[in-house]
Amino acid sequence: MATGYEDAYRDLHQPAVVIGGCFAVAAVLLSIFLIFQHLKSYTNPAEQKWIVAVIFMVPVYATQSILSLWNPRMSVACDILRNCYEAFAFYSFGSYLVACLGGERSVIELLENESQRQLGITLLEWKNEKNQALQSRSFTSFFFRPYAIGRDLFTIERFGLVQYMILKTSCAFLAFLLELFGVFGDGEFKWYYGYPYITVVLNFSQTWALYCLVQFYNVTHEQLKPIKPLPKFISFKAIVFATWWQGLVIALLCAFGFLPNVKKFRTGLQDFLICVEMAIAAVAHIYVFSAEPYSCFIPVSGHGRVSTDTTTKAEMKFDEGGQEKSAVFRKQRNSGCRSWNECIRECSRHSS
Repeated sequence: MATGYEDAYRDLHQPAVVIGGCFAVAAVLLSIFLIFQHLKSYTNPAEQKWIVAVIFMVPVYATQSILSLWNPRMSVACDILRNCYEAFAFYSFGSYLVACLGGERSVIELLENESQRQLGITLLEWKNEKNQALQSRSFTSFFFRPYAIGRDLFTIERFGLVQYMILKTSCAFLAFLLELFGVFGDGEFKWYYGYPYITVVLNFSQTWALYCLVQFYNVTHEQLKPIKPLPKFISFKAIVFATWWQGLVIALLCAFGFLPNVKKFRTGLQDFLICVEMAIAAVAHIYVFSAEPYSCFIPVSGHGRVSTDTTTKAEMKFDEGGQEKSAVFRKQRNSGCRSWNECIRECSRHSS
């Protein structure tokens, strides 16, 4: 039976590499194009540096997947690269949300105000001892009433991201060491291999990090509306978490005999699917993380909290007829992604 699987793998390997390579090249080219668009309109570094870091995750995934598919012996090294960058990308996405809210100080102030507002409404409606106790910031409030803990929510959210970044990177190098000694057993759910234990640790770490991010989003989603956060959340989670669970499901199907329990087939199927998925993700990023909102953006000193009525102001001085005059330009940063034509019309109207 194993010989039959080996023959089938050899027959399918070359077509899979060619097809997967086409998708991987498309993903890399589209992502590089989008990154250059942001660098060309690099007017808000506080936000765009994190956007570029998130977008670059697609080329990293696509490149390591096609290399691993082409040469299965490189799969462990490629997995280390992917896992390390995945941890950094997860932190970058959280930092991007914080930057959109105006930075850490603005986020802490926002969370404190939201906590006081929500608890104030509750106490006006229900004046009893039970609701008075909600003012005490306990850890259990994070699960049921995240807005009630104020600035502590930001601390917990940061801890959730950092612990995942540390554990993901540490487990990647631990897996590499175990593989050197032949006791990692990638995809093997046996007690004498390290794979099932590392999988359990990463599963809990990833779930906690995701839950922290969701709770942070639940409290701040109204303030994040101008950047349309939901599509960004979905596209990012699809890359990080869907690919992780996809690999775990493939390993379980192979372990229970629904798919050939051959390492080359198991890793090859995961790598091929990631190549296809990264091409889809690259297309989605062009719309979700578009550079158009920054193409006519006038940077100001400091950070401004995201709001539908945020106005930026720039003052320019010029000489006209030997006299120095001042021209003030105002731009409304609306809640939607502005088109290039709208920016041109607005700039032309101000200049006239």
